[in-house]
Amino acid sequence: MPDAATVTPITTDTSLTRLAEATDTTFVLALFTTLSGKPCAKLVPVAALDQLEAEGAGFAGYAAGMMGQQPRDPDLVARPDLTSFTPVPFLRPGLALVHCTPYVAGEPWPFAPRAILQRTLERAAERGFTVNVGAEVEYFLVDRDTDGTLGTADRADISRQPCYDARDVTRMYDHLTEVSTAMNALGWGNYASDHEDANGQFEQNFDYADALTTADRVITARYLLSVIAEKRGMTATFMPKPFADRTGSGMHLHLSLWRGGEPLFPGAGDTHGLGLSRIAYAFLAGLLDHACGLQAVIAPTVNSYKRTGATTTSSGATWSPRYATYGGNDRTHYLRVPDHNRIELRGADGSANPYLAAAAAIAAGLDGIDRGLTPGRPGEGGDRMLPMTLVHAADALDADPVLTAALDIAGPGVAAYFTERKREEFFTWHNTVSAWEIDHYLTAF
Repeated sequence: MPDAATVTPITTDTSLTRLAEATDTTFVLALFTTLSGKPCAKLVPVAALDQLEAEGAGFAGYAAGMMGQQPRDPDLVARPDLTSFTPVPFLRPGLALVHCTPYVAGEPWPFAPRAILQRTLERAAERGFTVNVGAEVEYFLVDRDTDGTLGTADRADISRQPCYDARDVTRMYDHLTEVSTAMNALGWGNYASDHEDANGQFEQNFDYADALTTADRVITARYLLSVIAEKRGMTATFMPKPFADRTGSGMHLHLSLWRGGEPLFPGAGDTHGLGLSRIAYAFLAGLLDHACGLQAVIAPTVNSYKRTGATTTSSGATWSPRYATYGGNDRTHYLRVPDHNRIELRGADGSANPYLAAAAAIAAGLDGIDRGLTPGRPGEGGDRMLPMTLVHAADALDADPVLTAALDIAGPGVAAYFTERKREEFFTWHNTVSAWEIDHYLTAF
Protein backbone atom coordinates (compact mmCIF):
# COMPACT_ATOMS: atom_id res chain seq x y z
CA MET A 1 0.00 0.00 0.00
CA PRO A 2 1.41 3.45 -0.85
CA ASP A 3 2.21 5.68 2.08
CA ALA A 4 -0.75 7.74 3.18
CA ALA A 5 -0.47 11.43 2.46
CA THR A 6 -0.20 13.84 5.34
CA VAL A 7 -2.58 16.74 5.68
CA THR A 8 -1.76 19.69 3.45
CA PRO A 9 -2.41 23.04 5.14
CA ILE A 10 -4.97 25.02 3.15
CA THR A 11 -4.28 28.74 2.80
CA THR A 12 -6.36 31.45 1.20
CA ASP A 13 -3.79 32.08 -1.53
CA THR A 14 -3.48 28.49 -2.71
CA SER A 15 -5.04 26.78 -5.71
CA LEU A 16 -6.11 23.28 -6.64
CA THR A 17 -3.13 22.97 -8.93
CA ARG A 18 -0.70 23.92 -6.17
CA LEU A 19 -2.41 21.57 -3.73
CA ALA A 20 -2.11 18.77 -6.28
CA GLU A 21 1.57 19.51 -6.89
CA ALA A 22 2.32 19.55 -3.16
CA THR A 23 0.75 16.11 -2.68
CA ASP A 24 1.85 14.39 -5.91
CA THR A 25 -1.78 14.27 -7.01
CA THR A 26 -2.48 13.43 -10.63
CA PHE A 27 -6.29 13.06 -10.58
CA VAL A 28 -9.01 14.63 -8.43
CA LEU A 29 -12.56 13.43 -7.81
CA ALA A 30 -14.82 16.51 -7.88
CA LEU A 31 -17.53 15.21 -5.57
CA PHE A 32 -21.00 16.21 -4.39
CA THR A 33 -23.96 14.31 -2.91
CA THR A 34 -27.60 14.03 -3.89
CA LEU A 35 -30.39 14.55 -1.37
CA SER A 36 -30.42 10.78 -0.84
CA GLY A 37 -26.72 10.82 0.06
CA LYS A 38 -25.36 9.23 -3.12
CA PRO A 39 -21.79 10.44 -3.80
CA CYS A 40 -21.41 11.72 -7.37
CA ALA A 41 -18.11 12.69 -8.94
CA LYS A 42 -16.12 13.38 -12.06
CA LEU A 43 -12.49 12.35 -12.29
CA VAL A 44 -10.47 15.41 -13.28
CA PRO A 45 -6.82 15.22 -14.44
CA VAL A 46 -4.35 17.59 -12.86
CA ALA A 47 -3.93 19.45 -16.16
CA ALA A 48 -7.60 20.53 -15.96
CA LEU A 49 -7.64 21.63 -12.30
CA ASP A 50 -7.39 25.33 -13.13
CA GLN A 51 -10.50 24.93 -15.27
CA LEU A 52 -12.27 23.01 -12.51
CA GLU A 53 -11.48 25.75 -10.01
CA ALA A 54 -12.53 28.55 -12.34
CA GLU A 55 -15.62 27.01 -13.95
CA GLY A 56 -16.61 23.96 -11.91
CA ALA A 57 -17.58 20.56 -13.29
CA GLY A 58 -20.89 20.13 -15.11
CA PHE A 59 -23.38 17.34 -14.34
CA ALA A 60 -26.81 16.38 -15.63
CA GLY A 61 -28.69 16.72 -12.36
CA TYR A 62 -31.59 14.46 -13.30
CA ALA A 63 -29.18 11.65 -14.17
CA ALA A 64 -27.36 12.07 -10.85
CA GLY A 65 -30.50 11.18 -8.93
CA MET A 66 -32.45 13.01 -6.25
CA MET A 67 -31.45 16.60 -7.10
CA GLY A 68 -34.75 18.29 -7.97
CA GLN A 69 -34.10 18.37 -11.71
CA GLN A 70 -35.78 17.15 -14.89
CA PRO A 71 -33.98 16.02 -18.09
CA ARG A 72 -34.67 19.43 -19.69
CA ASP A 73 -32.93 21.40 -16.93
CA PRO A 74 -29.50 23.06 -17.25
CA ASP A 75 -26.35 21.55 -15.80
CA LEU A 76 -25.50 21.37 -12.17
CA VAL A 77 -22.07 22.97 -11.89
CA ALA A 78 -20.07 21.55 -8.98
CA ARG A 79 -17.71 24.20 -7.62
CA PRO A 80 -14.88 22.89 -5.43
CA ASP A 81 -14.26 23.98 -1.85
CA LEU A 82 -10.47 24.03 -1.64
CA THR A 83 -10.50 23.65 2.14
CA SER A 84 -11.92 20.14 1.65
CA PHE A 85 -9.09 18.92 -0.61
CA THR A 86 -8.26 15.39 0.52
CA PRO A 87 -5.38 13.32 -0.91
CA VAL A 88 -6.20 9.59 -0.89
CA PRO A 89 -3.14 7.90 -2.47
CA PHE A 90 -3.70 4.91 -0.18
CA LEU A 91 -6.72 4.12 -2.39
CA ARG A 92 -5.09 4.84 -5.74
CA PRO A 93 -1.65 6.39 -6.29
CA GLY A 94 -1.99 10.06 -7.17
CA LEU A 95 -5.71 10.30 -6.29
CA ALA A 96 -7.39 13.08 -4.27
CA LEU A 97 -10.93 14.30 -3.83
CA VAL A 98 -12.49 17.69 -3.24
CA HIS A 99 -16.01 18.36 -2.00
CA CYS A 100 -18.11 20.64 -4.16
CA THR A 101 -21.25 22.74 -3.84
CA PRO A 102 -23.54 22.50 -6.91
CA TYR A 103 -24.67 25.70 -8.64
CA VAL A 104 -27.17 26.34 -11.42
CA ALA A 105 -27.09 29.55 -13.48
CA GLY A 106 -24.48 30.99 -11.14
CA GLU A 107 -26.45 30.48 -7.91
CA PRO A 108 -26.14 27.74 -5.25
CA TRP A 109 -28.66 25.05 -6.19
CA PRO A 110 -31.40 24.89 -3.49
CA PHE A 111 -31.53 21.08 -3.70
CA ALA A 112 -27.81 20.70 -2.97
CA PRO A 113 -27.39 19.27 0.55
CA ARG A 114 -24.07 21.05 1.09
CA ALA A 115 -25.66 24.40 0.21
CA ILE A 116 -28.49 23.72 2.67
CA LEU A 117 -26.04 23.09 5.50
CA GLN A 118 -23.93 26.11 4.55
CA ARG A 119 -26.96 28.39 4.75
CA THR A 120 -28.01 26.84 8.07
CA LEU A 121 -24.56 27.53 9.51
CA GLU A 122 -24.78 31.12 8.29
CA ARG A 123 -28.06 31.42 10.20
CA ALA A 124 -26.37 30.07 13.32
CA ALA A 125 -23.48 32.50 12.84
CA GLU A 126 -25.94 35.40 12.72
CA ARG A 127 -26.81 34.44 16.31
CA GLY A 128 -23.14 34.33 17.23
CA PHE A 129 -22.94 30.53 17.25
CA THR A 130 -20.39 28.14 15.82
CA VAL A 131 -21.69 24.57 15.59
CA ASN A 132 -19.42 21.60 16.13
CA VAL A 133 -20.51 18.08 15.26
CA GLY A 134 -19.08 14.63 15.81
CA ALA A 135 -20.41 11.61 13.93
CA GLU A 136 -20.31 7.88 14.62
CA VAL A 137 -20.32 5.96 11.35
CA GLU A 138 -21.53 2.39 11.90
CA TYR A 139 -21.48 -0.18 9.11
CA PHE A 140 -21.55 -3.88 8.31
CA LEU A 141 -18.90 -5.83 6.42
CA VAL A 142 -20.76 -8.39 4.31
CA ASP A 143 -20.51 -10.63 1.28
CA ARG A 144 -22.80 -13.04 -0.57
CA ASP A 145 -23.02 -16.80 -0.51
CA THR A 146 -23.01 -18.75 -3.75
CA ASP A 147 -26.83 -18.66 -3.71
CA GLY A 148 -26.79 -14.85 -3.42
CA THR A 149 -27.74 -14.74 0.26
CA LEU A 150 -26.21 -11.86 2.19
CA GLY A 151 -23.93 -12.92 5.01
CA THR A 152 -21.29 -11.66 7.41
CA ALA A 153 -17.94 -11.34 5.64
CA ASP A 154 -16.18 -12.91 8.63
CA ARG A 155 -17.93 -16.28 8.90
CA ALA A 156 -16.29 -16.89 12.28
CA ASP A 157 -18.10 -13.85 13.71
CA ILE A 158 -21.04 -15.81 15.13
CA SER A 159 -21.22 -15.18 18.89
CA ARG A 160 -24.46 -14.02 20.46
CA GLN A 161 -22.87 -10.89 21.93
CA PRO A 162 -19.96 -9.98 19.65
CA CYS A 163 -19.61 -6.35 20.72
CA TYR A 164 -15.96 -5.43 21.45
CA ASP A 165 -14.82 -9.04 20.97
CA ALA A 166 -11.03 -8.87 20.59
CA ARG A 167 -10.96 -11.98 18.40
CA ASP A 168 -13.43 -10.55 15.90
CA VAL A 169 -11.47 -7.29 15.79
CA THR A 170 -8.22 -9.15 15.22
CA ARG A 171 -9.60 -11.13 12.29
CA MET A 172 -10.54 -7.81 10.64
CA TYR A 173 -7.19 -6.27 11.61
CA ASP A 174 -6.03 -5.53 8.07
CA HIS A 175 -9.23 -3.70 7.14
CA LEU A 176 -9.55 -1.77 10.41
CA THR A 177 -5.92 -0.69 10.56
CA GLU A 178 -5.90 0.42 6.93
CA VAL A 179 -8.93 2.61 7.58
CA SER A 180 -7.44 3.96 10.81
CA THR A 181 -4.11 4.76 9.15
CA ALA A 182 -5.91 6.56 6.34
CA MET A 183 -8.04 8.64 8.72
CA ASN A 184 -5.07 9.65 10.82
CA ALA A 185 -2.98 10.52 7.78
CA LEU A 186 -5.77 12.92 6.85
CA GLY A 187 -5.68 14.51 10.31
CA TRP A 188 -9.08 13.24 11.43
CA GLY A 189 -7.89 11.88 14.77
CA ASN A 190 -9.13 8.29 14.62
CA TYR A 191 -8.89 7.28 18.26
CA ALA A 192 -10.54 3.84 18.24
CA SER A 193 -11.83 1.06 16.01
CA ASP A 194 -14.33 -1.35 17.48
CA HIS A 195 -16.66 -4.22 16.80
CA GLU A 196 -20.22 -3.05 17.33
CA ASP A 197 -23.21 -4.91 18.77
CA ALA A 198 -24.11 -7.03 15.73
CA ASN A 199 -22.17 -9.77 14.00
CA GLY A 200 -20.20 -8.14 11.19
CA GLN A 201 -20.77 -4.58 12.44
CA PHE A 202 -17.95 -2.09 13.02
CA GLU A 203 -17.25 1.55 13.79
CA GLN A 204 -14.18 3.76 13.53
CA ASN A 205 -14.38 6.97 15.53
CA PHE A 206 -12.74 10.27 14.61
CA ASP A 207 -12.57 13.68 16.24
CA TYR A 208 -15.38 16.20 16.04
CA ALA A 209 -15.01 19.35 13.95
CA ASP A 210 -17.15 22.17 12.65
CA ALA A 211 -20.41 20.89 11.18
CA LEU A 212 -19.50 21.30 7.50
CA THR A 213 -16.11 19.61 7.90
CA THR A 214 -17.69 16.69 9.74
CA ALA A 215 -20.37 16.25 7.07
CA ASP A 216 -17.66 16.24 4.39
CA ARG A 217 -15.72 13.67 6.39
CA VAL A 218 -18.72 11.38 6.80
CA ILE A 219 -19.12 11.27 3.01
CA THR A 220 -15.38 10.73 2.61
CA ALA A 221 -15.39 8.03 5.32
CA ARG A 222 -18.17 6.09 3.61
CA TYR A 223 -16.21 6.27 0.37
CA LEU A 224 -12.97 5.14 2.05
CA LEU A 225 -14.69 2.30 3.88
CA SER A 226 -16.42 1.08 0.73
CA VAL A 227 -13.29 1.10 -1.44
CA ILE A 228 -11.04 -0.42 1.24
CA ALA A 229 -13.59 -3.19 1.89
CA GLU A 230 -13.88 -3.94 -1.84
CA LYS A 231 -10.11 -4.51 -2.00
CA ARG A 232 -10.66 -7.53 0.24
CA GLY A 233 -13.74 -8.84 -1.51
CA MET A 234 -16.18 -7.41 1.04
CA THR A 235 -18.97 -4.85 0.89
CA ALA A 236 -19.23 -2.10 3.50
CA THR A 237 -22.91 -1.26 3.87
CA PHE A 238 -24.44 1.62 5.81
CA MET A 239 -27.96 0.22 5.36
CA PRO A 240 -29.82 0.80 8.67
CA LYS A 241 -31.13 -2.76 9.10
CA PRO A 242 -29.58 -5.32 6.73
CA PHE A 243 -30.36 -8.23 9.07
CA ALA A 244 -33.78 -8.51 10.72
CA ASP A 245 -32.47 -10.19 13.88
CA ARG A 246 -29.46 -7.94 14.49
CA THR A 247 -28.86 -4.43 15.79
CA GLY A 248 -29.09 -1.78 13.06
CA SER A 249 -26.50 0.81 12.06
CA GLY A 250 -26.88 4.31 13.43
CA MET A 251 -25.10 7.54 12.66
CA HIS A 252 -25.17 9.19 16.06
CA LEU A 253 -24.49 12.93 15.97
CA HIS A 254 -22.78 14.77 18.82
CA LEU A 255 -23.74 18.44 18.76
CA SER A 256 -22.38 21.48 20.59
CA LEU A 257 -22.54 25.26 20.30
CA TRP A 258 -19.58 27.58 20.71
CA ARG A 259 -18.99 31.33 20.72
CA GLY A 260 -15.58 32.90 20.28
CA GLY A 261 -13.90 29.56 20.92
CA GLU A 262 -15.76 29.03 24.19
CA PRO A 263 -18.22 26.16 24.67
CA LEU A 264 -21.78 27.22 25.48
CA PHE A 265 -23.22 23.92 26.70
CA PRO A 266 -21.47 23.54 30.08
CA GLY A 267 -23.30 25.31 32.91
CA ALA A 268 -23.00 25.58 36.67
CA GLY A 269 -25.90 25.05 39.02
CA ASP A 270 -27.83 22.65 36.81
CA THR A 271 -30.67 21.31 38.97
CA HIS A 272 -31.07 18.30 36.66
CA GLY A 273 -27.52 17.20 37.45
CA LEU A 274 -26.22 17.00 33.88
CA GLY A 275 -23.97 20.06 34.06
CA LEU A 276 -25.71 21.83 31.18
CA SER A 277 -26.39 25.50 30.63
CA ARG A 278 -29.78 27.08 29.97
CA ILE A 279 -28.87 27.45 26.28
CA ALA A 280 -27.97 23.76 26.07
CA TYR A 281 -31.35 22.77 27.53
CA ALA A 282 -33.17 25.05 25.10
CA PHE A 283 -31.26 23.50 22.19
CA LEU A 284 -32.04 20.03 23.52
CA ALA A 285 -35.71 20.94 23.95
CA GLY A 286 -35.85 22.07 20.33
CA LEU A 287 -34.56 18.70 19.19
CA LEU A 288 -37.22 16.93 21.24
CA ASP A 289 -39.98 19.24 20.05
CA HIS A 290 -39.17 18.55 16.40
CA ALA A 291 -38.15 14.89 16.81
CA CYS A 292 -40.97 13.36 14.76
CA GLY A 293 -40.40 15.51 11.68
CA LEU A 294 -36.65 15.30 12.17
CA GLN A 295 -36.79 11.53 11.76
CA ALA A 296 -37.79 11.90 8.09
CA VAL A 297 -34.44 13.59 7.49
CA ILE A 298 -32.14 11.61 9.77
CA ALA A 299 -33.82 8.21 9.17
CA PRO A 300 -34.88 8.68 5.54
CA THR A 301 -35.56 5.17 4.20
CA VAL A 302 -38.22 2.48 4.54
CA ASN A 303 -35.55 0.26 6.07
CA SER A 304 -34.81 2.89 8.76
CA TYR A 305 -38.06 2.10 10.55
CA LYS A 306 -37.19 -1.56 10.87
CA ARG A 307 -34.31 -0.32 13.02
CA THR A 308 -36.28 2.07 15.23
CA GLY A 309 -39.30 -0.21 15.31
CA ALA A 310 -37.38 -3.26 16.52
CA THR A 311 -38.17 -4.44 20.04
CA THR A 312 -35.37 -6.98 20.40
CA THR A 313 -32.30 -8.37 18.65
CA SER A 314 -30.14 -11.47 18.95
CA SER A 315 -27.77 -9.59 21.28
CA GLY A 316 -30.61 -8.57 23.59
CA ALA A 317 -30.87 -4.82 22.86
CA THR A 318 -31.72 -2.67 19.84
CA TRP A 319 -29.76 0.47 20.88
CA SER A 320 -32.22 2.51 18.82
CA PRO A 321 -34.74 4.93 20.35
CA ARG A 322 -38.50 4.56 20.02
CA TYR A 323 -39.54 7.60 22.07
CA ALA A 324 -38.44 11.25 22.09
CA THR A 325 -36.83 11.39 25.53
CA TYR A 326 -33.53 12.57 26.95
CA GLY A 327 -31.28 11.54 29.79
CA GLY A 328 -27.72 11.49 31.02
CA ASN A 329 -25.20 8.85 30.01
CA ASP A 330 -28.03 6.47 29.10
CA ARG A 331 -28.15 4.96 25.60
CA THR A 332 -31.84 4.12 25.73
CA HIS A 333 -32.82 7.77 25.09
CA TYR A 334 -33.32 9.67 21.85
CA LEU A 335 -30.96 12.31 23.23
CA ARG A 336 -28.08 11.21 25.45
CA VAL A 337 -25.97 13.67 27.43
CA PRO A 338 -22.69 11.79 27.89
CA ASP A 339 -21.06 14.84 29.50
CA HIS A 340 -21.67 18.57 29.85
CA ASN A 341 -19.96 19.42 26.55
CA ARG A 342 -22.33 17.82 24.03
CA ILE A 343 -25.70 16.32 23.21
CA GLU A 344 -25.84 13.02 21.34
CA LEU A 345 -28.70 12.59 18.86
CA ARG A 346 -29.28 8.84 18.54
CA GLY A 347 -32.15 8.79 16.03
CA ALA A 348 -30.02 9.15 12.89
CA ASP A 349 -28.98 6.06 10.96
CA GLY A 350 -26.51 5.01 8.28
CA SER A 351 -28.78 6.06 5.40
CA ALA A 352 -28.91 9.72 6.48
CA ASN A 353 -27.34 12.41 4.34
CA PRO A 354 -24.94 14.04 6.85
CA TYR A 355 -25.44 17.55 5.41
CA LEU A 356 -29.22 17.36 5.72
CA ALA A 357 -29.08 15.59 9.09
CA ALA A 358 -26.84 18.27 10.57
CA ALA A 359 -28.85 21.10 9.01
CA ALA A 360 -32.19 19.83 10.28
CA ALA A 361 -30.86 19.05 13.77
CA ILE A 362 -29.24 22.48 14.06
CA ALA A 363 -32.44 24.20 12.89
CA ALA A 364 -34.45 22.31 15.50
CA GLY A 365 -32.02 23.24 18.25
CA LEU A 366 -31.88 26.90 17.24
CA ASP A 367 -35.68 27.03 17.30
CA GLY A 368 -35.57 25.76 20.87
CA ILE A 369 -33.22 28.61 21.76
CA ASP A 370 -35.28 31.21 19.91
CA ARG A 371 -38.44 30.12 21.74
CA GLY A 372 -36.77 29.60 25.11
CA LEU A 373 -38.00 26.01 25.34
CA THR A 374 -37.34 23.78 28.35
CA PRO A 375 -37.32 19.98 28.08
CA GLY A 376 -38.65 19.01 31.50
CA ARG A 377 -36.76 16.63 33.71
CA PRO A 378 -34.59 13.85 32.28
CA GLY A 379 -36.62 10.80 31.34
CA GLU A 380 -39.92 12.65 30.92
CA GLY A 381 -41.90 12.58 27.68
CA GLY A 382 -42.01 8.80 27.39
CA ASP A 383 -45.41 8.97 25.70
CA ARG A 384 -44.02 10.82 22.65
CA MET A 385 -43.43 7.94 20.26
CA LEU A 386 -41.29 8.42 17.18
CA PRO A 387 -42.88 7.77 13.75
CA MET A 388 -43.61 4.11 13.05
CA THR A 389 -42.89 4.30 9.30
CA LEU A 390 -41.28 6.55 6.73
CA VAL A 391 -44.64 7.90 5.60
CA HIS A 392 -45.54 8.86 9.18
CA ALA A 393 -42.23 10.67 9.43
CA ALA A 394 -42.81 12.44 6.10
CA ASP A 395 -46.22 13.57 7.32
CA ALA A 396 -44.63 14.93 10.49
CA LEU A 397 -42.00 16.76 8.46
CA ASP A 398 -44.67 18.30 6.24
CA ALA A 399 -46.45 19.58 9.35
CA ASP A 400 -43.30 21.12 10.85
CA PRO A 401 -42.71 24.66 9.50
CA VAL A 402 -39.32 24.98 11.19
CA LEU A 403 -37.88 21.88 9.55
CA THR A 404 -39.46 22.53 6.16
CA ALA A 405 -37.94 26.01 6.30
CA ALA A 406 -34.59 24.43 7.14
CA LEU A 407 -34.72 22.31 3.99
CA ASP A 408 -35.94 25.30 1.99
CA ILE A 409 -33.29 27.63 3.42
CA ALA A 410 -31.32 27.77 0.15
CA GLY A 411 -34.48 28.15 -1.94
CA PRO A 412 -38.12 27.00 -2.07
CA GLY A 413 -39.48 23.59 -2.97
CA VAL A 414 -36.90 21.29 -1.40
CA ALA A 415 -39.01 20.11 1.54
CA ALA A 416 -42.03 19.30 -0.64
CA TYR A 417 -39.84 17.49 -3.16
CA PHE A 418 -38.09 15.54 -0.39
CA THR A 419 -41.28 14.37 1.33
CA GLU A 420 -42.87 13.49 -2.01
CA ARG A 421 -39.91 11.22 -2.84
CA LYS A 422 -40.12 9.64 0.62
CA ARG A 423 -43.81 8.88 0.20
CA GLU A 424 -43.18 7.38 -3.23
CA GLU A 425 -40.52 5.15 -1.70
CA PHE A 426 -42.83 4.05 1.10
CA PHE A 427 -45.90 3.28 -0.98
CA THR A 428 -43.86 1.50 -3.65
CA TRP A 429 -41.66 -0.65 -1.47
CA HIS A 430 -42.89 -0.95 2.13
CA ASN A 431 -44.40 -4.42 1.61
CA THR A 432 -41.50 -5.89 -0.35
CA VAL A 433 -39.39 -8.76 0.89
CA SER A 434 -36.02 -8.12 2.49
CA ALA A 435 -34.17 -9.40 -0.59
CA TRP A 436 -35.32 -6.33 -2.51
CA GLU A 437 -34.32 -4.06 0.35
CA ILE A 438 -30.85 -5.54 0.36
CA ASP A 439 -30.44 -5.08 -3.39
CA HIS A 440 -31.79 -1.52 -3.22
CA TYR A 441 -30.07 -0.19 -0.10
CA LEU A 442 -26.88 -2.23 0.20
CA THR A 443 -24.62 0.30 -1.56
CA ALA A 444 -27.02 3.22 -1.98
CA PHE A 445 -25.41 5.76 0.37
